[in-house]
Amino acid sequence: MITPPDRTPLPRDFFDRPVLEVAPDLLGRILVRTTPDGPIALRLTEVEAYDGPNDPGSHAYRGRTARNGVMFGPPGYVYVYFTYGMWFCMNLVCGPEGRASAVLLRAGEIVEGAELARKRRLSARNDKELAKGPARLATALGVARDLDGTDACAPGDTPLRILTGTPVTSDQVRNGPRTGVAGDGGVHPWRFWVANDPTVSPYRAHVPRRRSS
Repeated sequence: MITPPDRTPLPRDFFDRPVLEVAPDLLGRILVRTTPDGPIALRLTEVEAYDGPNDPGSHAYRGRTARNGVMFGPPGYVYVYFTYGMWFCMNLVCGPEGRASAVLLRAGEIVEGAELARKRRLSARNDKELAKGPARLATALGVARDLDGTDACAPGDTPLRILTGTPVTSDQVRNGPRTGVAGDGGVHPWRFWVANDPTVSPYRAHVPRRRSS
């Protein structure tokens, strides 16, 4: 069977590059989530780069822990974390093994299996909002902590894999500050998105959480 070029899985060496090369190159790629109810496919439209020891905004900035271990490689693996006590977010590990870096998947367009995504995202007002934001993306695809450490480059049927899709041309790529990141980690213009795409999430500056008195 011949696989169309845009349905060819991305090889591991795609991810074995500096995070600031991988992140914008993920735009337009297709993320496929295989579930017992059927597949859900999403075209990536917004991502954020995190560069480990060089990046105060990264979970791996202070070194390896039980939580962030997957970020240290190999490249092409999935790092899933739990945030705010209620949401999961999904990242793709990149760069050489042993040096933690990853790309947060912030938003995308559901291009297959929208009916399955709608069941998980009942609050979405329309299909453009199904995966508009990192927590919404993970929820729509049914991604939780049990998928942390999944090899997205493994052969055969895997829970998550990345296909070639249609890469976005450089003139359609925009970048700016990361959303909701505090301190020195918030100044990096390492959020990348597809220009004028309605599924891209709005920028929000970091707002400190109020402490109860």
